[in-house]
Amino acid sequence: MKRIDQKTIDQTLELIKSQEKEGVGNERMKIIVNRLLKDLFNAMADLDITSEEMWKACDWLTQTGKNNEYGLVFAGLGIEKFIDVQMDWEDEQAGIENKTPRTIEGPLYVAGSPESTSYAELETEIEPDSERLFMGGVVRDEHGNPIPGAKVEVWHCNLKGLYSHFDSSQPAFNLRRAILVAEDGKYEFKSFVPVGYACPPNGSTDTLMQLLGRHGARPAHIHFFITAPGYRKLTTQINIEGDPLTYDDFAFATRPELVPHIERISAEQAAKYGKDEAFAKINFDFNMVQEIINAAPGENYRTRAATEA
Repeated sequence: MKRIDQKTIDQTLELIKSQEKEGVGNERMKIIVNRLLKDLFNAMADLDITSEEMWKACDWLTQTGKNNEYGLVFAGLGIEKFIDVQMDWEDEQAGIENKTPRTIEGPLYVAGSPESTSYAELETEIEPDSERLFMGGVVRDEHGNPIPGAKVEVWHCNLKGLYSHFDSSQPAFNLRRAILVAEDGKYEFKSFVPVGYACPPNGSTDTLMQLLGRHGARPAHIHFFITAPGYRKLTTQINIEGDPLTYDDFAFATRPELVPHIERISAEQAAKYGKDEAFAKINFDFNMVQEIINAAPGENYRTRAATEA
């Protein structure tokens, strides 16, 4: 089929743009929307996208909103990954070297986790039949020095692959804690080895992934925010070594530096570590970078969930 001529596309774009009133509205938004419409209309012409396909897309977008899955779609399409790629590039231009890489936040953070100093137990509700995990390390600066007063926010899913707050069957802030480190910069938490999970079956994201010939699953992982006055916020996560999907994450979050070794300690060896049961052990230091004036912020200022007091 012959492509619609470019003149007709351009005339349509000019007609739409002509409805804008100068000095009214948001100029930045006008530029972005007009560029996206230009790219979309040309893609419709180049790929012969039909009206039926466009209305099916409209239905899918509507249902995605009803399902509250846009955060998953951003992850699954690689949009959130590319946001990180852009921020890494901005850091590079500013001469910022992140020893601990950033990676995607995902849509499941909740503000206001209970705080403690140096150590936390993440389980509000004990997870039965789980493998005990102790993870710890030091929050350091670029030179390897501890950063007293840094905050380590940590969150992960339960063995059903569900997160508290979004899963109403779990207690508030289950598997969510904030650890304030002392002068030595050390943090440690007790939890269990999490599992991987997939996006909701037959939901909007799953439907899209199937149409793209892809899966919608993530490997086992643990999320972190690391913050400290005068330092750039670090948004990252670690993968659990040995998960079959570690390097096949539908959200493109895996980075080799964020797959620490996991050591299994037997019940007989546990006493040597001051523990009274067999456990998995992960040592991982977080390295932060001092804030730089006039550099891009390196932080996603996005709407996040919070629990009302």
